[in-house]
Amino acid sequence: MYKKFEMELAGRTLRVDVDRVAKQANGAVLIHYGDTVVLSTATASEKPREGIDFFPLSVEYEEKLYAVGKIPGGFNKREGKASENAVLTSRVIDRPMRPLFPKDYRNDVTLNNMVMSVDPECAPELTAMLGSAIATAISDIPFDGPCAMTQVGLIDGEFVFNPNSTQNHSSDLKLTVASTREKVIMIEAGANEVPEDKMLEAIFAAHKLNQQVIAFIDQIVAECGKPKHTYESCAVPEELFAAIKEIVTPEEMEEAVFTDVKQVREENIRKITDKLEEAFADNEEWLALLGDAIYQYQKKTVRKMILKDHKRPDGRAITQIRPLAAEVDIIPRVHGSAMFTRGQTQICTVTTLAPLSESQKLDGLDVNETSKRYMHHYNFPSYSVGETKVSRGPGRREIGHGALAERALVPVLPSVDEFPYAIRTVSETFESNGSTSQASICASTMSLMAAGVPIKKPVAGISCGLVTGDTDDDYIVLTDIQGLEDFFGDMDFKVAGTRDGITAIQMDIKIHGLTDNIIREAIARTREARL
Repeated sequence: MYKKFEMELAGRTLRVDVDRVAKQANGAVLIHYGDTVVLSTATASEKPREGIDFFPLSVEYEEKLYAVGKIPGGFNKREGKASENAVLTSRVIDRPMRPLFPKDYRNDVTLNNMVMSVDPECAPELTAMLGSAIATAISDIPFDGPCAMTQVGLIDGEFVFNPNSTQNHSSDLKLTVASTREKVIMIEAGANEVPEDKMLEAIFAAHKLNQQVIAFIDQIVAECGKPKHTYESCAVPEELFAAIKEIVTPEEMEEAVFTDVKQVREENIRKITDKLEEAFADNEEWLALLGDAIYQYQKKTVRKMILKDHKRPDGRAITQIRPLAAEVDIIPRVHGSAMFTRGQTQICTVTTLAPLSESQKLDGLDVNETSKRYMHHYNFPSYSVGETKVSRGPGRREIGHGALAERALVPVLPSVDEFPYAIRTVSETFESNGSTSQASICASTMSLMAAGVPIKKPVAGISCGLVTGDTDDDYIVLTDIQGLEDFFGDMDFKVAGTRDGITAIQMDIKIHGLTDNIIREAIARTREARL
């Protein structure tokens, strides 16, 4: 006999069935929102994966076309690789949940969401995220949840919560907010130049609604939750840290990492690594953990200097943007091209125009959206960070960054009547040292204009970072983060927009959420930098 839980959410019934299907998974729910049905499962390996220094989480979102009564196109007639929407949905589920797993957990975890039925009134993406949160919360996998997610639309100046498919297509805002009990943990938005104060109002309204869902999840966990299993911690031993500091003092590490040239810093760290490998040559256990230990040592050094002394690795002021440069028409024989450089981040975007017949056809679960005329593609080759790696085509990161830039630029494009062309922009990453996605928005704005596309206004993007201390009031927000500040910081808060409002937001964090004050400051800081 299975257990059934129900609540009213934004005027529709949310139902969760526990112990009905997939009982061999660590946690599983069959979640219904209206007539949308998703099977969400959470599974973990028994032992940690050896030889890694990260948490191996995989999030899958499977779109079954039978869910909307369609047979897949093409000769194969079965679902193939994940669609762009499926990849983006997996990323949206991953981002709020990843920080809530223990940092020293190395067991493989897979969150799988199979969309089995789609009701146009109830988004399957939202349903899947809630399903993943509940399946993980009731499982025996260590997880500091629960978390919940709400979508917000803006129609005729009024907020609409968890809008249906029709409302989504007429909305000036497509906002997704995930929260824990106390804080906002993820924000993603596409908007038609929504002012900052209206965006903040929407974010906090969604956070408030998330608390009702979390209370509902708590009820399910109280009745069906399994005890969390113990695990083998992969944290770096304190004895190793102490031994490293005897050989490399904090002052030496500070001198090594504080430079505005990425290659110089990497060379400094390589020399430190060689020195430590030689010192610990007889200790195989410590040698295996040395890479992670050096990373943690760098992280503590950078965070301390930023938070306590307001000193950034490249010597900039807290609100200072790196040097900017821009060029147009640098590539001959293309319709439009532009290169945008910010510090050691450099993007070249090329624009191509074509007849509307070249618009992209979409084969997915949204029956109202079957094609799009604007396509933004983003590429990130290994040479952009001085590495060598065979290209295997676009990964989830490339797809996500391309979609973010596309979302940022759509609101300023001319209508089909004004400009009857299909438009493709391709952003090539020449150099990367932080926030290439936002640089690609800047380069694309110029490239579109160079190609003669009559955009309504220029769009710019910038990213803010965060370093937190021991309390909610002990923090510092950084404008225009470079790679090191992204790696060692707590937040990557990307905001794009025009002079008049926001067109896109994507927020990634590594901590258990942001306070209202941090969100307000980040939004204000990105506006200042954008202008």
